[in-house]
Amino acid sequence: MTADPKRLEDATALASLDPGGMIGLVAGLGSQLRSGFELGRSVEEPPSGEGVRSIAVCGMGGSGIAGDILRSLFSARLPFPIVVTKGYELPEFCGRDTVVIVSSYSGDTEETLSAFEEGVRRGCRVVSVSAGGELGSRSASQAVPHVAVPKDIPVPRAALGYLAAAPIGLLDIMGLVPPAADDVARASESLDSLAPSLGADVPAEENVAKALAVWLLGRTPLIWGSEGLAEAPALRWKTQMNENAKVPAFHALLPELDHNDVEGWSPSTGTPYGVVVLRHAAEHPRIAARVDATFDVIAEAGLEGREVSAPGPDPMDILFSLIMLGDFTSTYLGLARGIDPTPVPVLMGLKERLRR
Repeated sequence: MTADPKRLEDATALASLDPGGMIGLVAGLGSQLRSGFELGRSVEEPPSGEGVRSIAVCGMGGSGIAGDILRSLFSARLPFPIVVTKGYELPEFCGRDTVVIVSSYSGDTEETLSAFEEGVRRGCRVVSVSAGGELGSRSASQAVPHVAVPKDIPVPRAALGYLAAAPIGLLDIMGLVPPAADDVARASESLDSLAPSLGADVPAEENVAKALAVWLLGRTPLIWGSEGLAEAPALRWKTQMNENAKVPAFHALLPELDHNDVEGWSPSTGTPYGVVVLRHAAEHPRIAARVDATFDVIAEAGLEGREVSAPGPDPMDILFSLIMLGDFTSTYLGLARGIDPTPVPVLMGLKERLRR
């Protein structure tokens, strides 16, 4: 099916291309955030937060991004590191003074199950998050505290609000992060207010996400964030472009990209890239100067760029608003390309090959 931006203004076409309801799922991020936070705070007998010297978050794909979000939100405000493990093994330093949060929406992700067993074996303070599956069963049999999130989400990436907020709620009751209830409430309200402006019934000339999706048609997305609050959103934008829009996409971070990426952009590459820069009020003052200068460089190479700014002054508000903007944009890009954004047949085919 050929790409056609007019589909985004055709309610019948959108409904037929989105039987999984991805538009509605990404619009519900605020509600998920509220519920996920309370689920995390309600976990029975959480580990003690006393003497904790590190936090490790283990997960893959749409479940693993929860760790990147925790790190973006809290790493600069804690006296110990938050590490994100996306593989089979824990870092060597993980031990009895490490909180290990193991996240797998399905509960059956092989890498995450391996990390879970290693965490238990080493005596780490393990907590799991899933909608059931093998992870839920193993947690019950080994007396590991477990946060059970709703099972009715068709794909893990659409359960981000639950998967990200449950660990925040858990760490909140353990006293390991600054009190987060008010921040979650404000961020949820902001998302509830933002979602209608990005909805399917809002035309592209008034809808930031639709307009950006139309601009990205025929371009390979390059997503720029900046170290800190925009770090996890930049990764989320990239992976959502992959999974919702079914296109290659890449992400990089300022200021680091000014020390390598810029040298790779030249008119000779011949690839039509579209640069999207994620901006916010809390970014380092030098980032603004770098964006302007780097835009000059890419313009000389024949590339175009767009900026997306997050509303709100609060860190949690900024981070999740950027994520919602990316979720809507990637969904609309897939729909404009005539693609159902929900299923991931290539990923499922790869998993099936690995099972043989």
